[in-house]
Amino acid sequence: MLVDSPPQERAPSVPVSPSRRVARAAGLLLSALILVAVVLASIAIGAKQLSLGEVWHGLFGSTGTYADVVVDDRISRTVLGVLAGAALGLAGAVLQALTRNPLADPGLLGINAGASAAVVTAITFLGVTSLSRYVWFAFAGAAGVGALVWFLGGSRGATPVRLALAGTAISAALYGYLQAVMILDNAALNKMRFWTVGSLTSATDSTIRQVLPFLVAGMVLALCLARPLNAMEMGDDTARALGARLNRTRVLSMLAATVLCGAATAACGPIVFVGLMVPHVVRSFTGPDLRWILPYAAVLSPVLLLGADVIGRVVARPSELQVGIVTAILGGPVFIFLVRRRRTAQL
Repeated sequence: MLVDSPPQERAPSVPVSPSRRVARAAGLLLSALILVAVVLASIAIGAKQLSLGEVWHGLFGSTGTYADVVVDDRISRTVLGVLAGAALGLAGAVLQALTRNPLADPGLLGINAGASAAVVTAITFLGVTSLSRYVWFAFAGAAGVGALVWFLGGSRGATPVRLALAGTAISAALYGYLQAVMILDNAALNKMRFWTVGSLTSATDSTIRQVLPFLVAGMVLALCLARPLNAMEMGDDTARALGARLNRTRVLSMLAATVLCGAATAACGPIVFVGLMVPHVVRSFTGPDLRWILPYAAVLSPVLLLGADVIGRVVARPSELQVGIVTAILGGPVFIFLVRRRRTAQL
């Protein structure tokens, strides 16, 4: 009978030993402490050098100087970095589980490409210039492409391979369109050159307020999908035997990834490697259980994003190197090293 299935088929639901559970919880706490340290560094360190006293007064008082403005900007930038990093990490973990591909990332299903193409269209053909307006175009583009990928991937008969192929094809077409428009329109190129490489420099309280509801909703939905995605990772037949509703789980997973990627990309531009590398690294020491992978990814992804942002501010003083460039430079060699290790994480 189905309830008497072999223990190995129920692996994601088997309780772990108390010592393993304590170790995972301790690791998650340590990751949270690391995130706090990186948040403080993001506020204290920047392209413009401020003393610790100026930073302290900017946080808890007022100096009446330009330092107050700099600290306020850094706070907004840090908050957006935490939110966007957590969103990209969760989206990457969900997509890797959905496609059963440890190298999947938010760009695999064309979500980043959809957001980018929508913003370029809004700027070039509709005259939209302010972030508060084109953020909605980016989100709509991401959502539209997510729905199109789901439709082309087979809708009710969607499989990981079909979704990946549909996403790759749509991404190629949209990025070709994006490059063509930007080459032919210098105004669009000038307005988009920082956004297209991924940046936190546009962070404002207004931006955060606009994307926060979507990010929170997407994060909650992603965390709630841990158990059904655990079942799906064992294969469709086993998942059905365990009572998983495959199509509903796939639809909700696509929705969560679309909301998270769309909101993060709208606010920061397409940032690579965060959603790809962090869940992969996390899986190497948590195991395949998404009940642990998702919380770890939500905490450690902002560490990578904010750390890269701080490095970009320091190495190019008094200018800045955009965070999307830094994550690509750092992420490439690190990810190659991880893939070539004797024991790489497998789904």
